[in-house]
Amino acid sequence: MKDYEHPFFRPLWRRIAVVAVCLIWSVIEFATGTPFWGVIALGFAGYAVWQFFYLYKPVEEAKPPAEQKE
Repeated sequence: MKDYEHPFFRPLWRRIAVVAVCLIWSVIEFATGTPFWGVIALGFAGYAVWQFFYLYKPVEEAKPPAEQKE
């Protein structure tokens, strides 16, 4: 998750899915009685929200130059 500008994370649904997986993982850990790992997973989710929604700036795709009419 360090490279939040990687092309893999351009679609919004992928960024949402990463955060959702971390949150679900956290819930599972708390439900099974391992709060240490639940807190770790919550930390991952928080970091993902910070990287993918707060710092994320979509890269504008390069457009071909307009053809000039002579």
